[in-house]
Amino acid sequence: MHVWFIERGCASVINILPDGGAVEVGTIGNEGLVGTPILLETDRMICRCEMQIPGDGWQMPAQMLTAALRQSETLRVKLLRFAQVHFNQVAQTAACNRLHSLEERCARWLLMSRDRAGDTFALTHEYLAVMLGVRRAGVTVTLNILQKAGLIRHTRGYITITDPAGLEEVSCDCYRIIRDDLKRLLPQ
Repeated sequence: MHVWFIERGCASVINILPDGGAVEVGTIGNEGLVGTPILLETDRMICRCEMQIPGDGWQMPAQMLTAALRQSETLRVKLLRFAQVHFNQVAQTAACNRLHSLEERCARWLLMSRDRAGDTFALTHEYLAVMLGVRRAGVTVTLNILQKAGLIRHTRGYITITDPAGLEEVSCDCYRIIRDDLKRLLPQ
């Protein structure tokens, strides 16, 4: 068993239902680790985690992390704060997925990805549709609207955020809530 620390790029925590439906419930970048169950001394979670935007990072055997957590109170506190940030993000994302429009949710998702991967990142419409729990056609329409507004540029397999402030205006408050919580609990 291993944990992963992402330096650039981001991973998605995806909940897959018994009927095959899937939706992203969380995003992890360089603020934490993939492998929270190890941190919380359990052996698994009900979600799947996969890299959504390619990048760089490193892996560590779970036993090494467990030993390091026993030796370093600072590391343990920092990673437990990440677990709290991630839990808060999952809770906010669940509310967002239920209460906000596709355009607002898409803007939130793009901004969260930008925070972890930069202004330009690899992303297909199909993958974004899974992340938002909608049909691919809805994502294409939404991305076209955002592009016509001058907020993004999308080409085959890539997204570029051209106006982050404008995109934040389109996003629901969930992006700001998640971002501010991360800054509060894990200041750089």
